[in-house]
Amino acid sequence: MRNIKLTIQYDGSRYSGWQRLGHTDMTIQSKIENVLSKMTSEKIEIIGSGRTDVGVHALGQVANFKTNSKMTTSEMIEYLYKYLPQDIVVTNIEEVEERFHSRYNASSKKYIYKIYNDIYLNPFLRKYTTHISEKLDIDAMKKASLFIIGEHDFTSFRSSKSKKKSNIRTIYSIDIIEKGNLIEIIVHGNGFLYNMVRIIVGTLLEVGLGNMEPENVNYILLSKDRKLAGPIAPAKGLYLLEVEY
Repeated sequence: MRNIKLTIQYDGSRYSGWQRLGHTDMTIQSKIENVLSKMTSEKIEIIGSGRTDVGVHALGQVANFKTNSKMTTSEMIEYLYKYLPQDIVVTNIEEVEERFHSRYNASSKKYIYKIYNDIYLNPFLRKYTTHISEKLDIDAMKKASLFIIGEHDFTSFRSSKSKKKSNIRTIYSIDIIEKGNLIEIIVHGNGFLYNMVRIIVGTLLEVGLGNMEPENVNYILLSKDRKLAGPIAPAKGLYLLEVEY
């Protein structure tokens, strides 16, 4: 039995998230599994490094599956490119050791959140960035982000739907980069709770808009009270950038 690792990019705009659902096949997992099953003439189930929500994109999602197929990895990637929808592209395939597990073996992840900060939205970026018309105070956002870096209890920054037993996570870095009207927030951590990145971004945006002082972020962390943090930022600005092993 071979173990095959996939690196995947996708536009999540029209999908109900990554995870396979019983009532629809409009998920990333379902689309890939359907094509793999036809390719191998086997019932294929893929394991993703994590579940992205409805509308969230990926530049470097990782998944793996087991197969008895004799196809080469080059043949597989060509088949997937031909038969997957154009908004899902497998960018790399490699055969890995049998024990490799895309979720359990992941040591860290990077997410990138994209904001278009101008009076008027850019119609060509409307599905891939969050539009903020008010000028953001980037320096204040950077100052606030420093309180989030490190190992903390992130209870204040998780959705109530989170089922994780522990809320302790480590954020290695938060980079806020300006590229003209485009602002990118890159969050690197050893793991993330449900909606954690989007709540971190929502909180930083509150600081950037002047609705919250940077120092408030430290109090929010210590309070373990979700109601004190910012709103959940829209899904369309979020991308899974990279999974590290």
